[in-house]
Amino acid sequence: MDFSVALPMLPPEHFIPLARAAEDAGFASVAVPESVFFPEHVSADYPYTTDGGRFWAPETPFLDPFVAIPAMAAVTDRIRFFTNVLKLGIRDPLLVAKTVTSAASLADGRVGLGVGLSWIPEEFEWLGKDMRTRGARTDEAIDIIRLVATGEFVEFHGRHYDFGRLIVRPVPTTPVPIYVGGLSEAGLRRAARRGDGWISVANTTDEVAAVVPQLLSYRREYGRGGPFEIKALCTDAFDQNGFAHMAEIGVTEAMVCPWFYRPGDTESLDHQVESVEAFGAEHIGRYGTTALS
Repeated sequence: MDFSVALPMLPPEHFIPLARAAEDAGFASVAVPESVFFPEHVSADYPYTTDGGRFWAPETPFLDPFVAIPAMAAVTDRIRFFTNVLKLGIRDPLLVAKTVTSAASLADGRVGLGVGLSWIPEEFEWLGKDMRTRGARTDEAIDIIRLVATGEFVEFHGRHYDFGRLIVRPVPTTPVPIYVGGLSEAGLRRAARRGDGWISVANTTDEVAAVVPQLLSYRREYGRGGPFEIKALCTDAFDQNGFAHMAEIGVTEAMVCPWFYRPGDTESLDHQVESVEAFGAEHIGRYGTTALS
């Protein structure tokens, strides 16, 4: 099992020092969240809290991941980056394809694309997208991104997107992996059918343990073979026993915020960097890397 540092809603000046520290500490990846804007009033409940409320303030900073990732890639050599997750349902897939292939080309293939739908009705309304078709459009968008990322002339004629022959260059020499988020049956099926892996939200190990067999069953149903990654942030795993359990249930990459595991000011950059270093020394290297088939 590998480890990635999750950068949840941090000030811009924290990104580059933490990426450098994560690479030096032996982390495999940095996970970068995203959000375009926060409506002052949201007409839907947040789906991942018991009371439906967001757990962050509206002025919380969110760097655009495809500004942050190239900046971090420019000061590192090995570590990978992935979005966790890009709201593909509110974006044009050709523009996303252009952005991610450009970033991956600059970073020598060290960029992965984690995608989701978005849950905020105002995002769809104010960005001119139909929320009712978000799932079907995301399915087509994943297919389009994979086509465009070949760097060859391609065309697409779907229900929601339609274009003639075109080519986008440059593209990275290795394919951009696409990881799909979502806990619904539709989200899990999307990950199994179209993804190179699945990304959790903040879940317990029991919740992830219940999902992994479903994903593998759906992959068999769709005739999908080969490696399949499980990237998970488990709220009840923060020590050696917890991470060992994650590896046992099939997690291939544990997303962690090490500064929450040690006493200190969790908002301090110094504490965050020191925590990343300490986590690397204590945990990284204990677990073999695996990928599910």
